[in-house]
Amino acid sequence: MPAASKTVLPASRREPAGRKSQQRVKEILQAGRDVFSEKGYERATTAEIAQRLGVSEATVFSYFRGKRELCARVIADWYDEIIDAIETGLPRDGTVRQQFAFIVHMHLRLMLENGTGLCALVLSEGRARQHELGEALTELQRRYTAPLMRVLARGQQNGQVRNDVPLRLLRSLVFGPMEHVLWDATLANRRIDIETTAQRLIDVLWSALQPPDLATAALAQFGQDVGEAMQRLERARAQAAGRGEASLEAVD
Repeated sequence: MPAASKTVLPASRREPAGRKSQQRVKEILQAGRDVFSEKGYERATTAEIAQRLGVSEATVFSYFRGKRELCARVIADWYDEIIDAIETGLPRDGTVRQQFAFIVHMHLRLMLENGTGLCALVLSEGRARQHELGEALTELQRRYTAPLMRVLARGQQNGQVRNDVPLRLLRSLVFGPMEHVLWDATLANRRIDIETTAQRLIDVLWSALQPPDLATAALAQFGQDVGEAMQRLERARAQAAGRGEASLEAVD
């Protein structure tokens, strides 16, 4: 699977060339993330972001055209981090259900592990200001949902996921309830038991994704489990045979 590429946003006022400039941009983005998380878009100011860094507001404007561009970059960078974590952590040899469970769990954990501030920013400002990211946001959302789409497509192919519903609707079926949980947490500004909530969501959503004929689905799951177990057994036998031949050559 190809590595996820970073989201390309419109060029900032000044592209960081040297190491010092690149470090300054990182510092501005981190301060921006903190302020936007704490105060939301409307109450956050570039003046406070600059103050936290101990620099002038003009320094912030030398790298970003304004608060909107800075907020868009903060959201895009955070999404990039989540996408990378899901893409690299997805269990490649896992079953469809295991991969599905991983995506749901990681989505909730990464959205909420640092509190509800950034999550609220994404759910509110990220949606309200989509036009400011334009094509970049569209690509960002496509990349964000791509791992789930691949898992669902694999499930449809082997009969574990219902194929009487288009993939795009199944995607909404999964992300809709997860977003509802996130909204519930952010509106109340409270921490939730991520592990318990994720497991309950996984159980409910997986049941909804199953084909109407549950016996067929169970049989398909059993067949895949047996097939994968046989493949692991064959690999283990091949490795053992290879070690045995190596030992004989050493004796000779």
